[in-house]
Amino acid sequence: MTRERQRANGEGDVYARRNAKGRIIGYRGSYWVQTSEGPKRRYVSGKNKGETRKALAKARGNRDAGLFFDAGNLTLQQYLERWLEDSVRGSVGHRTYHNYRSQARNHLIPMLGRVKLRAISPAHVQGLYSSKLESGLSTASVRYQHAVLHRALKQATRWGLVPSNVCDAVDPPKVVTKEITPLTPEQTRTFLRAAKGDRYEAIYVLAVSCGLREGELLGLMRSDADLDARTLRIERQLQRRRDGGGLHYPDPKHGSKRTIKLPKKVAESLFGHLERQGRDIQKAGSLYVDQGLMFASDTGTPLDAQNVVNRSFKPLLRRADLPSIRFHDLRHTCATLLLMQNVHPKFVQTLLGHKSITITLDLYSHWIEDMGDFTADAMDEIL
Repeated sequence: MTRERQRANGEGDVYARRNAKGRIIGYRGSYWVQTSEGPKRRYVSGKNKGETRKALAKARGNRDAGLFFDAGNLTLQQYLERWLEDSVRGSVGHRTYHNYRSQARNHLIPMLGRVKLRAISPAHVQGLYSSKLESGLSTASVRYQHAVLHRALKQATRWGLVPSNVCDAVDPPKVVTKEITPLTPEQTRTFLRAAKGDRYEAIYVLAVSCGLREGELLGLMRSDADLDARTLRIERQLQRRRDGGGLHYPDPKHGSKRTIKLPKKVAESLFGHLERQGRDIQKAGSLYVDQGLMFASDTGTPLDAQNVVNRSFKPLLRRADLPSIRFHDLRHTCATLLLMQNVHPKFVQTLLGHKSITITLDLYSHWIEDMGDFTADAMDEIL
């Protein structure tokens, strides 16, 4: 664009600002942006020409990259929707993006969406959290809303839309850790006896013996198992998309891809399961669409986790006269049984696929029976 066209469009070089006496007090540059109310002129200022030209180039670059917002009348809803598309999408995983979008649309926007972005105050945010807690949401859910809003407003400060992040002045609710309820050794044996011959017996044996998450279990492929070497690779998990788009196979949590050694009885259980599955596939014939899944429906499709829980797991607990635990508590059962047998926590961490040993110890250290006696006896032996 020529200098003449730039000046005609209001985007020429910077010019001096003068006081009433004609003395230069700084420099200014202007540029145009498109807003919901039509084109508007915006300005940048600086102490000298070089500083002002640099600010003007940055402002134009942000405008051309689509990062400019007309913050004057911008509501929180308008900002969040733009932030999700321009900043979040593509920078995080598919699941995280849809989680953020869900929090914004279901919680943040209904409560605060009409408030102007620049008018959002700590009182607004604190009121949001209080209202959500009173409605029955868990502290963990409200803290997640806090995390999403904090990240969004942090970007708003970087873009110069707000002077500060009001979430920094708000106290999110403290998380109340859910009590884990693993089965005792005797209850575990009762559970496995009750599962004998069940269609999903191998799932339960794997969950209790190896501590796999439900999504990891349902995402296993037959090719992941080497029963001769008694090894199993965990490389994916089966999850339902938060946007309602069906099931998919995202990577496991950070550090959770692993290969584990199978106990002999687990390998035998898997071998029996795969033999039965082979017979079922032959019996179903063309009705079976084989996707290679280790655990599948009668027609080869992925299993729905909620169906497994409601139609098999919960009835199994009732038949065995056991507490109504969550499926995830089978994973906790695996960890606590091993730690009670003085298996080193580092080995338990590796088996479970925890990111760090700190997570393992924080979750399970108080379940180790006679820890005080164990450490005291060890010191006696050393001395």
